[in-house]
Amino acid sequence: MNTDTLEFRFAERKDTPLIFKFIKDLARYEKMEQEVVATEQLLEEWIFDKQKAEVIFAVLDGKETGFALFFHNFSTFLGKAGIYLEDLFVLPEYRGKGYGKQILQKLAAIAVERGCGRLEWWCLDWNKPSIDFYLSLGAVPMNDWTVYRIAGETLQNLAGKNTAE
Repeated sequence: MNTDTLEFRFAERKDTPLIFKFIKDLARYEKMEQEVVATEQLLEEWIFDKQKAEVIFAVLDGKETGFALFFHNFSTFLGKAGIYLEDLFVLPEYRGKGYGKQILQKLAAIAVERGCGRLEWWCLDWNKPSIDFYLSLGAVPMNDWTVYRIAGETLQNLAGKNTAE
């Protein structure tokens, strides 16, 4: 394992193309490229104009080697916010060197600094290397919970919006 310490920086508006590249790289890794409908314009609007998410880059020798996109959620039971990690990705050539752990440590530090009650994320069931990694950090799977999603036309219909209009 490499002992190089990463530097971290928060993304700025000018980083939108780099954020988009990392998202596409992650989608390719997860074999979900066809599901990426985001554009640089949408990312810039939602991350920087509407401030609905944040991005940190892991930087080694001046090169962005990984990224994490996250946002705040809220726990009514805890009575405080948490951080939800939407995406964590380390470039393939930098994996196995402890950089993923350093990114999660940075996110944990951000959560603690902000007074958050927890840090959480989802992981694809087939991604055994990541699951093993998360378990090694002390993460606990939420086995009693099932994720539900409404999107696209179903979301429009539930909202009472007819997409044919």
